[in-house]
Amino acid sequence: MRAFVFPGQGSQKVGMGKNHFDSNENFRDTIKKADEIMGISLSEIMFEGPSEDLTQTKFTQPAIFVHSVALFETLGQKPDMVAGHSLGEFSALSASGVLDFETAFKLVVLRGALMQDAGTLYPGTMAAIIGMENEDVEKICKDATEAIQKPVVPANYNSPGQVVISGDVDSVKKAVDLAKESGCRLAKILPVSGAFHSPLMEPAYEALKEKLDEIEFNTPECPVYSNYTATATLDPKVIKENLLQQLVSPVKWTQTIENMATDGAVDFIEVGPGNVLQGLVKRTVKNVNIEGYE
Repeated sequence: MRAFVFPGQGSQKVGMGKNHFDSNENFRDTIKKADEIMGISLSEIMFEGPSEDLTQTKFTQPAIFVHSVALFETLGQKPDMVAGHSLGEFSALSASGVLDFETAFKLVVLRGALMQDAGTLYPGTMAAIIGMENEDVEKICKDATEAIQKPVVPANYNSPGQVVISGDVDSVKKAVDLAKESGCRLAKILPVSGAFHSPLMEPAYEALKEKLDEIEFNTPECPVYSNYTATATLDPKVIKENLLQQLVSPVKWTQTIENMATDGAVDFIEVGPGNVLQGLVKRTVKNVNIEGYE
């Protein structure tokens, strides 16, 4: 069985998609449609930068989404199951027919803007903790939250021994110090504009919920594995609720990949900029084939 997976924020790079834009008419048409919907030249930011603009959440998320979906549409392949890392879940929903391109793209534009605004309203950060068990990272977050009296939580379970934490700046710094004292291999603050997948995203949650309530989700053409539960579903209502909850909840990517493999996935195909997910799959499951289209 073939599992198609789609990357999230952090996979962007200046020049992304330019080769496909120049050589593939269908890809080019999708990018131009995104420019029209957004009312700005997103493609110019994607192709020419500067990187300071591309790394702004309000541009990063639409750019990665449109690259991933436009590329997927040119492949003409039918997945047996899909999943996406954080933002990539929207790409997965488009690829599986839950949302049409325009609806999904508008949601991504809104989500990116809301998350950037939330990061301004409640400044926070994220950090990567490498070389610790999930339970140990969870305890460190709890201890740091109690010490600083502001939240820090696990945000991304990326692969065994790799967890990203998220929350208040001082609490994240405290957790990093505790992780180093506990003997982790690496604890590093990440260059992000907000505390994604943490309680500090609550302002974005309410506004996104209001918009999602207006939209009807279709039954997917294949099972969708949600970040929030790490399990598969074909129920549009469950997919919508899970999509909303992941905004303030951890991305259970390790568990998702393990469940996909258990459910029969032998070929994992990453579609979108970069190859981050291919590396995470390799570190999570064995005896599977991994490839990517970027």
